[in-house]
Amino acid sequence: MKLIRGQHNFSGSSPTGSAVTIGSFDGVHRGHREVLAHLKREADLRGLSTTVVTFEPLPGEFLFPDKAPPRLMTFREKFRALESLGIDNLMCLKFNDALRAMSPREFVERIFIDGLSARYIAFGDDFRFGKQRAGDFAFTQRLADELGYEVVPTSTFDLDGERVSSTRIRSALLDAHFVQAAHLLGRPFKLSGKVLKGKQLGRQIGAPTANIALKRVKSPLHGVYAVRVSGAGLKNAPGVANVGVRPTVNDGMLANLEVHLFDFARDIYGERLEVEFMTKLRDEKKFDSLDALKAAIASDQEAAQVWHRAHPA
Repeated sequence: MKLIRGQHNFSGSSPTGSAVTIGSFDGVHRGHREVLAHLKREADLRGLSTTVVTFEPLPGEFLFPDKAPPRLMTFREKFRALESLGIDNLMCLKFNDALRAMSPREFVERIFIDGLSARYIAFGDDFRFGKQRAGDFAFTQRLADELGYEVVPTSTFDLDGERVSSTRIRSALLDAHFVQAAHLLGRPFKLSGKVLKGKQLGRQIGAPTANIALKRVKSPLHGVYAVRVSGAGLKNAPGVANVGVRPTVNDGMLANLEVHLFDFARDIYGERLEVEFMTKLRDEKKFDSLDALKAAIASDQEAAQVWHRAHPA
């Protein structure tokens, strides 16, 4: 899959044209996958390439950084998910004041037509774009004959009588309903990232951890969990993880993922790990002393091992 970062990296009009959809696609969940499968079918019928247009930062993160919902995916994870579905191009627009100031017509002409040679456009009727969010499906439809493209609305995808959405998945994760989250996503929920060298406090208190920066303003999970870990030569290795800001020893850092792997001592700094969350053990808590923290960690490890023994991979 080709990544196009920013309008200045448009390579010019495609000789065959493209089928385009646009949105945040956070989680690339089952609803998103229905949209993308539709896009691919229609592109194949017309001999077009497929292009997904998305944003960095996400619009809510730019407009309301303190109130924006936590991401389900980093941009890297989103890229890999879209690539696995056979999308040809991912166009990443920088969401900023300049993009917000663009008139809806200018947006359609510059992004869809001049930049991506769109011949087929599909997006939800709740999506808004351009200055004062004046652009929508109806506006795009009015320009279709003049600018030479088809535009169709994407339908919602329901499961259990309710629309699949990133909001619904975040709610399931917040309640530690991981089976439900996996049902909505179409795969287990995982956090991934590169193992970084931390302050090695865990090693000092007898619980060495792999520290993974989440690269998110907010985390969709908080607390202590039994997990399975893959990567760095591991596959579904049992462990226990803490997601949060480490309130007992907090040093102003953003949310972080710390994973303790059972019966494992190899140096894996710089390796990428993928962490699947199985069950929640407790909320994150501030302890009065390192001794109290150490005792809690030992209890967490025992609880996680009990769960893993009862649920072997």
